[in-house]
Amino acid sequence: MNKDQKVNMDPNAKLSLIERFAYGVGDYSFNLVYSSISAFLLVYYVSVLGVNAVTAGSIMAVSRIFDGVSDLVMGRIVDKTHSKWGKARPWLLRLCVPLAVCFVLMFSIPSGLAGKAQIAYMFLTYNMVSTVFYTGMNVPYATLQGLMTTNQYERGLLGNIRNLLSTAGTMTVNTFVMKMCTAFGDGDQYSQKGWTMTFIILAVLFILLNLFTFYFCHERVVELPSGDGEEKQEASIVECLKSLVKNKYWLILVVFLFSLYFMMSTFFGSAYYFAQYILGDENVYAMTANALSMAQIIMLFCTPFIMKKFGKRNTGLFGMAISSVAFLLTALAGSNVNLVVAANVLKGLGFGCCGATMFGMLQDAITYGSWLTGVQAMGMGNAASSFCMKVGSGIGTAALGWILGAGGFNTDPTSAGALTALNISCIWIPLATCVIGAVCMLLFDLDKHYDRAVADLAEGKWKGSK
Repeated sequence: MNKDQKVNMDPNAKLSLIERFAYGVGDYSFNLVYSSISAFLLVYYVSVLGVNAVTAGSIMAVSRIFDGVSDLVMGRIVDKTHSKWGKARPWLLRLCVPLAVCFVLMFSIPSGLAGKAQIAYMFLTYNMVSTVFYTGMNVPYATLQGLMTTNQYERGLLGNIRNLLSTAGTMTVNTFVMKMCTAFGDGDQYSQKGWTMTFIILAVLFILLNLFTFYFCHERVVELPSGDGEEKQEASIVECLKSLVKNKYWLILVVFLFSLYFMMSTFFGSAYYFAQYILGDENVYAMTANALSMAQIIMLFCTPFIMKKFGKRNTGLFGMAISSVAFLLTALAGSNVNLVVAANVLKGLGFGCCGATMFGMLQDAITYGSWLTGVQAMGMGNAASSFCMKVGSGIGTAALGWILGAGGFNTDPTSAGALTALNISCIWIPLATCVIGAVCMLLFDLDKHYDRAVADLAEGKWKGSK
């Protein structure tokens, strides 16, 4: 009897503590890579290599286009994968080493390269990491959540643990990377040796953690034959996309996720300047930011109990409502630091509720879509959602630049126009998107259909079958 046969392989299974933790560990490892790129790649390009900031930023911006498209490609690949390990798990095993190697190469550009050769190396390594291998692992990882169980509470719990450990991964990077670079660089934080050694250690840790996730997580939700006994034809990519568009709950989640990631780009992108020019002291940025992060972590320990009693949808709705009130409180606070800190605590509580539930609700919506249309598009559903999140994040970043530019921020950041632009970016756009998110949660009444959908799928039926 192999290992997979020894565990409970019921599609609606309650998961063990180790399996839940192992799934969350996967997102911790992904955030060692993602947060390193987000927080420190530009620093490496500019301060270690001496590359022009505009050039470095342009490389990263252009690459986002390829990155979004690759999500859709990988979603299709996952849907067509059939192996002894399932559809998603094998990609964690196959790609963790290539990603780790390219991750190190990204932060180890040879000193002899200059000019166009250096730019080409930067472009190639960035896209090998982000567009090819990171997407090649992260889309299957997201899909795995829906393949481990159809149990709504368990899916919500997996999303909660995932969000908690992803936050821990980000905090690990923010706390230790620069300290490690300095230590390995013999006191020089911008030494190439220090950066290479630091990211070798992170890459090895990334591999080990992904092997842990691969070994302890199991796929129980398998493709079933149609109820009439006929062999089911594999859906084309066009059929998969059409099935998603017909699924109103998936569309609601896409709007929700797009809005949320748009908001995070404008809010977090302007938060430092908000502290500097609205609150009048950039040194309070750390206090205001940490108030949000710590409140979010605390809430993530509470959300499993909230979800169990009230469900994922109501927990997410509660989070959006709290966040809306918090942004309104920030608007009323003006330059009062204590009130802004209190508002950020509320934002952290709201973000914790949303982060704990959104990916579980996405998996439920995709399962419902399989029942509604008879088309199984688990990988494509996750990939298309990820594409929309990246588009939302990219447009949000661009919108932040446009708003600050329109307010004359570059010319005089203390002018009335610049301060208005900061308030729009850090308060009013986030408030509007939280209201949109709350409306999405109100419309997400999937609970009244979900049990029937799961029961029918377990018998190889879908809504239109006889």
